[in-house]
Amino acid sequence: MTSFLKLQGVGPALLAGWMAFGGVCVAQGAGSPAVATVATRTTQMNRIFSDYWEDRLKHEPEFASILGDKRYNDQLSDLSVSAVNADLARGAAYIQRLSEVDTTSLPEQTRLSAELLLRSLIEDQEGARYKEWEMPLNQFNGVHTELPMLVAQLSFDTIKDYDDYVARLKKIPTAFSQVMTNIQLGVDEGRVPPQYILEKVLTQVQTIGGMTPEASPFAGPLKKFPTSIGTADRNRISADVMEVISTAVLPSYQRLGRFIAAAYIPAGRKEIGAWSLPNGDAYYAFRIRQSTTLNKSAAEIHQIGLDEVKRDEAEMLVIAKKLGFNDLKSFGAALKANPKEHPASGEALLTAYRGYIGQMQGRLPELFGRLPKAPLEVVRVPEYSEKDQAAAYYEQGTPDGKRPGRVNVNLYHATDRSLTSVEAVAYHEGIPGHHLQIALMQEMTGVPEFRKQSYYTAYTEGWGLYSERLGKEIGFYQDPYSDYGRLEADIWRAIRLVVDTGAHSQHWTRQQMVDFFHDHSAIDETNVQAEVDRYIAWPGQALGYKMGQMKILELRAKAQKALGPRFSLKDFHDVVLGDGALPMDTLEKVVDAWIARGGGAARS
Repeated sequence: MTSFLKLQGVGPALLAGWMAFGGVCVAQGAGSPAVATVATRTTQMNRIFSDYWEDRLKHEPEFASILGDKRYNDQLSDLSVSAVNADLARGAAYIQRLSEVDTTSLPEQTRLSAELLLRSLIEDQEGARYKEWEMPLNQFNGVHTELPMLVAQLSFDTIKDYDDYVARLKKIPTAFSQVMTNIQLGVDEGRVPPQYILEKVLTQVQTIGGMTPEASPFAGPLKKFPTSIGTADRNRISADVMEVISTAVLPSYQRLGRFIAAAYIPAGRKEIGAWSLPNGDAYYAFRIRQSTTLNKSAAEIHQIGLDEVKRDEAEMLVIAKKLGFNDLKSFGAALKANPKEHPASGEALLTAYRGYIGQMQGRLPELFGRLPKAPLEVVRVPEYSEKDQAAAYYEQGTPDGKRPGRVNVNLYHATDRSLTSVEAVAYHEGIPGHHLQIALMQEMTGVPEFRKQSYYTAYTEGWGLYSERLGKEIGFYQDPYSDYGRLEADIWRAIRLVVDTGAHSQHWTRQQMVDFFHDHSAIDETNVQAEVDRYIAWPGQALGYKMGQMKILELRAKAQKALGPRFSLKDFHDVVLGDGALPMDTLEKVVDAWIARGGGAARS
C-alpha cells in the first residue's frame, strides 16, 4: 500500500512554477481565451471551488457538523491509510483541474481563490511524504480528544439529531482501530512521538476510558432535551446513547489505552526534537514554511527570536525602573505579590475584560473602514474544562449573528491570576484581534465558501499579536502594569522562536527550553511546563505568531515609506483584512499591489 501519491500527469511546469514563486501562480495559457470566454472560465473555476468544498464536507463529516451542516452527522472520518491515499488522489485531480483553466483576465478574487486552493492542495501533497498520520496522537491533537470536544459543538434539535449521534458513536471502534493501525506503521518506521508525550496521552485516554457512562462527555446531549421531544422518545434515546457508550465508546478508549501502554510508549522517542524523526530536518523545514508561510530557515528564526527577546527586555526594564525596580527579576517577584494586580473575584476578572473591549469598541472607526456585524460577548470558560484551558480564547460566532463571537475567560483560581496581561489579551482575543478579523472573513461576499473558513497560523495569530500593539498606538495601556503585561505577552511569543527552533533544529534538551523561559520571563511554572510540551509535540506551530506580527509590521512600514502623506492606517488595515486569511507572502503581494495603485480605500 502506498503512502505518498506522486503527482503523475499534473504538470511539472505548474508545480515548479508554484514552488519558484512561493505558491502564488496558477497555470496560465493552459487554454485559449478565444475558445473559452472569461465567463465560461469563471464558471469552470467556481465549479471547481464548489466541488472541492462539497468534497471536503463529505470526507470531513466532523468539520461539516461544526459548521452546522447536518448532512453527515451520522458519519466519522475514515482514518485509514487507504483513505489518506484516496484524499491525495482527489487532491491531485483538483490540481489537474485548476491547471487546465487559464486564469488570464479572470476576476481578481477568482484568481486569488484559485491560487490559494492550489497552494493548499500542493502543500498537502508535499506534506504527505512526512506521513503525519503515522503519529496521530499527542496531548493537543488526536481522535481521543477531538471526539469528546465535538460533542459540545453539536446541536440537538430533533430526534434525528440524536439518532445520527448514536450512529456516529457506533463508528468509534472502527476509527480507533484505524488509528492503532496507523500508529503501528509509524512504530515500524521509527516515526513516533517522544515517550513522555505519549505518557500524557495515556493519562488522557485512561481518564475518559475510566469514566462511568453517565459521567462521560459523550452523555452530555442527554442532559437537556428540546421541549419538542416527548417522554417516550427521550427514554428510548437515552437508552440508545447509554448503551453505545457502554458497549462501544468506553471499551474503545480502554483498548486504546492498553495498546498505548503496551506497544506505543515503549517505542516512543527518547529525543524530543523533530530532527530525530526519519527525514526530520526536512520535515521541520516543511513545518516552518507551513506555520509561517515565509521562506525562513530555522537558524534565521532562532536569531530573530534572540533579537526580539533582547528588544522586549529593554522596553520592560524601562517600565520596571520607572516603578522603582532595578531589574526584571525583582519587579516580577513584586508583581506576583501585589494584591492589586490580581482580581478580587471571577466576576471582577470578567468585568476587566469587558471594560477593555468596551473602550476599544468606541475607537474602532479610527482604525478600520469596515467593521463586522457580528456581536461579541465575554463569557466564562465552561467549568467542566476550565482546569486545563488557556487563560482566555476566542470562539467564533455565526455570520448571521445568531451565535455571537465569544471571548471565553478562564475563572479557575481566578484570584490567583494576574491582571497585567488582561488588556493585551482582550485586544488579541476580542477586538481588534480575532473577533474583528474572523467575523469580517465570515461576512465576505463574492468568494468561495472555503475562503470564509481559511486559517493560516501566521496570519490569524500574527494579526492577534499585532492587535495588542494597536491599543498602545491609540493611547491605551495607561496603567504601566498593563503596558508591562503587553510586553510580557510579546516576549512570550519571541521566546517561542528561540526554544522551538532550539529543540527541533539545534538539538536542545527539554531542560534547556525550560531554562530559557525562566531566564527571560516571569511566566509561571505551570505555563512554562505546558508551553514547552506544546512546542515539543507540535513542531513549528508556535512560530507563526511572532513571525506573522513582524511581517504585518514590515508591510505597514513599507507602505508608509512608499505612500508618504497618502498613507492611511485605516485603509492599510482594510487591505490587510479585506481578502480574509492569507499566507504572508500572498498578503505581501496584495499590499504591494495596493501601494502600486497609490493607496486609498481597499478594493471592494
